[in-house]
Amino acid sequence: MGIGSSRAAADMSGPVAEFVKKTIASDKIVIFSKSYCPYCKTAKEQFKKLNKSFTAVELEDRDDCREIQAVLGEMTGATSVPRVFIDGKFVGGGDDVKRLYNNGELQKLVE
Repeated sequence: MGIGSSRAAADMSGPVAEFVKKTIASDKIVIFSKSYCPYCKTAKEQFKKLNKSFTAVELEDRDDCREIQAVLGEMTGATSVPRVFIDGKFVGGGDDVKRLYNNGELQKLVE
């Protein structure tokens, strides 16, 4: 599939969607990530600077990686990683989290 190709809609009531929803609900901070992604590393670093633990789901080794990203796409409007959730709410990707850290908002969100 190339640029501009359509992707199949995610099954938002299937087991992968349930996994995503349960994971998001399982911790205050949840990051869907790929361990080699520089934007994912940036997002995680901001939480580490605040001494806040988080759940990171590293997608690259999962057989359901594409399905998870499709579900995240339906939920957040994009399939790229990281997809960062705080208290069950999507707050953005790596640049968004860094901006929240820099302006002091991230600290407020995780207290």
